[in-house]
Amino acid sequence: MKALVVYESMFGNTETIARAIADGLTGAGEVILADVTTAPPAEGFDLLVAGAPTHAFGLSRPSSREQAGRSGAVRAGATRTGLREYLAAAPPLTGVAAATFDTRVDKPITGSAARKAHRLLRRLGCRLLVPPNSFQVGGTTGPLLAGEADRARRWATVLATTLQRERQTSENPAASTKIDQAG
Repeated sequence: MKALVVYESMFGNTETIARAIADGLTGAGEVILADVTTAPPAEGFDLLVAGAPTHAFGLSRPSSREQAGRSGAVRAGATRTGLREYLAAAPPLTGVAAATFDTRVDKPITGSAARKAHRLLRRLGCRLLVPPNSFQVGGTTGPLLAGEADRARRWATVLATTLQRERQTSENPAASTKIDQAG
């Protein structure tokens, strides 16, 4: 398996989650971790995992990134481009397995960067392996809540296992039928 974990991060929290996800996927194959500002090509991967912080109930926009910059010290170059622009510029990714995640404030809010990215990836032709996942931060600038990085590593192993099972089923449909009938 060859996986790309691409992320947008203002204060480093989403980057920490992306790194944990990449760590969790490492045992399943080659993993490339990339900041969205580097615009890594998404073609040629078996799995694309995309993540961003939730801004204004969804994916960031130039104005929300600028506003985040006024909330605290942001990472160098973080306000230039985001996951929304990266996906808008992506070519069709027909059949590529994908998953999305976000970081969000630990308060009841509607909207999610992961859900928006999930819909954008579906429009690009990706197969979404699992529902979008959210990881909690204690405030606008963080920090991540205790245990969230570990939870991200565990989620990554679920992604790898799901993709592996999907591949086994497609390679040997009769085996999955036997398993289903036995269960």
